[in-house]
Amino acid sequence: MLRIYGSANSRALRVIWMAGELGLKYEHSDWLPRAPETQTPAYRALNANGRVPTIDDDGFILSESMAINIYLAQKHNSPLWPANLKQQALVMQWSLWETDRLDRQIVDYVRHTVALPAAERKADIAAASWKQVAPAFDVLETSLTESTWLIGEAFTVADVNVAGALYRALSIDLGKWPRLDHWMKRCWERPAAKAARAMRE
Repeated sequence: MLRIYGSANSRALRVIWMAGELGLKYEHSDWLPRAPETQTPAYRALNANGRVPTIDDDGFILSESMAINIYLAQKHNSPLWPANLKQQALVMQWSLWETDRLDRQIVDYVRHTVALPAAERKADIAAASWKQVAPAFDVLETSLTESTWLIGEAFTVADVNVAGALYRALSIDLGKWPRLDHWMKRCWERPAAKAARAMRE
């Protein structure tokens, strides 16, 4: 039995979404980042970083949400994992790109514009983050002029990984990036995405 450690209010959101896309049954430890449960010796034995998400797939332990989603798609022979080697490489490209260019940046931007109480927001952090977020949105906008989804005409784990990480972009006006906006809406209208989002909201 698959067990997912991590709340939908964390990067486990994209793993929960993937499990839904694959129709997997799983047990769920609904733990927030830095929750006391993540600091116990038992959990540290699974994930020495004390972070979420982690999965236990019949004794196989894996952390890092991007890696987890790629593993699950491959293991279950899902069409979300492309058969073509070059498209597989593009899945990796987009997943790694997101973690470098948008993951922390969009969190910081949204936290310091709307999520934190007004007294705790720092305009300099918001501004610095936006200087990285906007060009990354430009990259996505350009890429989506060439195909329906990130790596072609089929929805793949690349779309789950990037759109899942961009959950906070749902609160941002994407009018300047119409293709990105349309892609985000199509991603998050998928039944598995809506179910995962409902667990967070």
